[in-house]
Amino acid sequence: MSDGIVQFIPLILIFIIFYFFLIRPQQKRVKDHKAMVESLKRGDEIITSGGIIGIIDRVMEDDRIEVNIGDNVKVQIIKSTITSLLKKEEVKK
Repeated sequence: MSDGIVQFIPLILIFIIFYFFLIRPQQKRVKDHKAMVESLKRGDEIITSGGIIGIIDRVMEDDRIEVNIGDNVKVQIIKSTITSLLKKEEVKK
């Protein structure tokens, strides 16, 4: 009976290593990305997954935002495609 348990110890150790080096860091990145996307507001400068840099002009309710990418050029993108936030700017009202 103890021989059967000893055979599973390497598999258990491999799973523990995978958890701490692969699964857990990935879950943290997903959590951080979700928090970043939820905190987006007008005036923030962002980079999309396609490499487009723009400034948020309007945050819509249905998981979309309107981004100004040039002079009089606005595009609507899905929030989850934003990879990083370059800088936050306070919008003057």
